[in-house]
Amino acid sequence: MENRKIYNRIGALRKERSMTRVELAEKIGVNFQTIGYLEREEYNPSLDLAFRISDVFELSVDTVFSTKPLKSLSQLLNKKS
Repeated sequence: MENRKIYNRIGALRKERSMTRVELAEKIGVNFQTIGYLEREEYNPSLDLAFRISDVFELSVDTVFSTKPLKSLSQLLNKKS
């Protein structure tokens, strides 16, 4: 079975909070390079890692990650208005 691509909002959420890759990596217990791989969608996170990242941003896993390309947060907010 082929792995699915996992899309994410890690980069946008991190920048919104003025957080560096190093800071996020320290909070979730991984190497800062892992954050880069995740942001570029070159690496799919484990379920545990996805939950740890979502916890840092205080968002649900499905807000941060998806198996389908994600709309930007501003597009989602405009749609709800």
